[in-house]
Amino acid sequence: MRRFTWVLVLAVLLAAWEAYVQLRGVPEYLLPAPSQIAQALWDDRSTLASQALVTLKEMLLGFAAAVVIGFAAAVLLHLAPWLRGAVQPILIASQSVPVVAIAPILVIYLGFGLAPKVLIVALVCFFPITVNLADGLRAADPDARRLLRSLDATRWQSLRFVEAPAALPAAFTGLKVAAAVAVIGAVFAEWAGAEEGLGHALLIANGQLATARAFAATFLLFLLAIALYGACALLERRVVTWIPDPGER
Repeated sequence: MRRFTWVLVLAVLLAAWEAYVQLRGVPEYLLPAPSQIAQALWDDRSTLASQALVTLKEMLLGFAAAVVIGFAAAVLLHLAPWLRGAVQPILIASQSVPVVAIAPILVIYLGFGLAPKVLIVALVCFFPITVNLADGLRAADPDARRLLRSLDATRWQSLRFVEAPAALPAAFTGLKVAAAVAVIGAVFAEWAGAEEGLGHALLIANGQLATARAFAATFLLFLLAIALYGACALLERRVVTWIPDPGER
């Protein structure tokens, strides 16, 4: 039952929002009521659905690229500690660079196609995946590693049988964080230069003072982020079976 408490909280918040707008007579262009947002979702359902598919494609491709590159980078940094010390400060410093600052540059060099959007999403998702997996690999049980070394296990066998399984919880934490922020990368990429996608639809709606449609696009972005996060959480429950689900404790 506790898993569905958020539904009750959300219903109360939406009811309070609706009541505030209706009772105070707030204009729609300033703050639309949930009912007006729902109406915009229905009226523009075909357009918003096609734009959502575009953004979803960018998110999934960028997220997949970040997973592949991030996992490879984390393993490399783990196997070469000297490289970790040299690269990690650069990785941390790179996160201080706003995505909105580099997105236009990437669009200029790569054009207005799919490539810069996928790259921007991958850049946003890369850091949490890499850092969490690298920390998880380093935190593996030292006694288990010493035991394998005493059995003449190779470095690859230690990584495969001890460090990688121990790092799975941290790896999935990084995946879920990346899933939550992937939509931000897609929106920034579309703001930098795009003719379709929910980020583009959001810009157009704001320019036309169609606030209800802008909120509707934002709601769909929220759903995309939740869906990707939920997929990662579901996969975690299927893979990391030795850690109990917090909702079942």
